[in-house]
Amino acid sequence: MPPARLRGVSDLREFFRTNERPIYFISPTAFNLLGIDRWVRSLRYVCYYDSFDGGHPSIFVPADRRAPEFESIEDICNYLLRHPEVAAMMRAERGDSVGRPPGAAPRPGGLATFVMFDSQTEELAARLGLRVAHPPAELRHRLDSKIVTTQLGNAAGVPSVPNVLGRAANYADLLALAASAGLGRDLVVQMPYGDSGKTTFFIGNEADWDSAVAKEPLAREELKVMRRIEHRAVAVEAVLTRHGTLVGPLMNDITGHPELTPYRGGWAGNDYPASLTAEQKQRARQLTRQLGDQLAGQGYLGFFEVDYLVDTGTGELYLGELNPRISGISSMTNVTAGAYADMPLFLFHLLEYLDLDYEIDIDEINERWSREAAVDVWSQIIIKETSSAVDLLTSAPRSGIYTLAPDGTADYRRPASDWHGIVRESEAFFLRILAPGDFRYRGADLGALVTRGRLQTDGNRLERRCTDWIAGIRGQFGGTPVVPLQAPAPTREAFKMA
Repeated sequence: MPPARLRGVSDLREFFRTNERPIYFISPTAFNLLGIDRWVRSLRYVCYYDSFDGGHPSIFVPADRRAPEFESIEDICNYLLRHPEVAAMMRAERGDSVGRPPGAAPRPGGLATFVMFDSQTEELAARLGLRVAHPPAELRHRLDSKIVTTQLGNAAGVPSVPNVLGRAANYADLLALAASAGLGRDLVVQMPYGDSGKTTFFIGNEADWDSAVAKEPLAREELKVMRRIEHRAVAVEAVLTRHGTLVGPLMNDITGHPELTPYRGGWAGNDYPASLTAEQKQRARQLTRQLGDQLAGQGYLGFFEVDYLVDTGTGELYLGELNPRISGISSMTNVTAGAYADMPLFLFHLLEYLDLDYEIDIDEINERWSREAAVDVWSQIIIKETSSAVDLLTSAPRSGIYTLAPDGTADYRRPASDWHGIVRESEAFFLRILAPGDFRYRGADLGALVTRGRLQTDGNRLERRCTDWIAGIRGQFGGTPVVPLQAPAPTREAFKMA
């Protein structure tokens, strides 16, 4: 039993190292929180994709993965929660199995954490005796709207790129809407919901509008219409706790590179630390705390992620997106100096759902996390399939540590359960997502690569080392073309849904 009150980070670290309550991260892959099992005893990843071929001690993947086609991350999570192998594993870990020692009390019901989930997920988790360690799905969905995000930002005093909210049945309506706010004709249009740039459109003429309408029903949605600016994107994660908002490290977004993603403006990775001035970093951290205060008024609690757009002309910071969930940058947040000095942000999130009495000095921790005197430099990229062809994979690189050979090939060196042990820039950890027997199609996640050092320049260009890594990993995937009727329904990314 923990003491009546946990005081400070040292007590909290000790608690998690001795935790006996089952905690599950249920997601297509373990990527977002990979390595957290180093900090939290009794944490297990429940996944659909077996990135480690059964070799990771904390990952559970059902042996029988026969399933219908998935259309979303939520579908995959709900499939896992219904799976009899998952239910049996959870019963055994709770102590409900026949093998429980005589007289031993069952362990308390587990916590379930997700990147994406819906109301059905909540019902399925409850049937398994799990508490969902997140705000309600209904609240998360409402806050996830880019329209609501803009309104919350306005209320919090966090500016957005000059914009107007409204509807447009055709291109003429769009121009009239933009003119009402003095936005000009070079526009960025966003729908309320969408992942990794899929529903963000750059519209400079009627042909651009027609192309966008062919992909998404813009005329049926309320739109956010923005002036197009030259910008760099930065991201930060934060946790809204009972003691206030704890802000994590700022990092650059890697977005829209055709070598990595077929989606223009689509998220494809990050590098740390962010290329900002000291004043910009301080302002971004303060704006994030203001957003946290606004979220608290909405009844929100726990993890959230914010994207900022830095106007390269004026240096102004604008609110890009607010994502009420664990995100794809969690993997980077958890290997920064701040995480090792205190503990990963995700653990502060868990505290709000473990019914613990604890106290921390939020201002002191924020001050520590803001220091970058001796930061590590890290990068990650998400490698998606960029071609329109569909094939059935016959070969794929395995997860583990790789190095780049002089001829540009990526050589497998040794197995590893995550990237925390990488010490040299010449090494990278690759997490495989698609394996032989899976379909490869446009937009599918092939895997993630994490390394020390920068993979993108301050001018938003990929470093030569980055393109070599991409080519070296892609070259190890092979497949057999299939006819269109065999192609799978596209699923949303296994990483950051933003």
